[in-house]
Amino acid sequence: QVQLVESGGGLVQPGGSLRLSCAASGSISSINVMGWFRQVPGNERERVARITNFGGTDYADSVKGRFTISRDNARNTIYLQMNGLKPEDTGVYYCSAPIFGLWGQGTQVTVSP
Repeated sequence: QVQLVESGGGLVQPGGSLRLSCAASGSISSINVMGWFRQVPGNERERVARITNFGGTDYADSVKGRFTISRDNARNTIYLQMNGLKPEDTGVYYCSAPIFGLWGQGTQVTVSP
């Protein structure tokens, strides 16, 4: 079974940028929809962005214009470029292929002065 491993999280000041990566252990070319989710303790996991194999994307209203999701099927990797980060973007970010029940272990993003 394909495993997903996220990286790129960290501590950043408000207004800063981070780029998250999600590397799959196998091919993702047959996985149409992949996405990024985030979770804050005490809250439900929410979808941040998703991307199809054809490059179609959509975003949560809270991140539109600031985050960009992309994928590289040749590298079996998806990315989340996060710009203009805000404290409310803090959380654990997970990569997922939800239809297949595939989830990574998560990477912590903390936005704080």
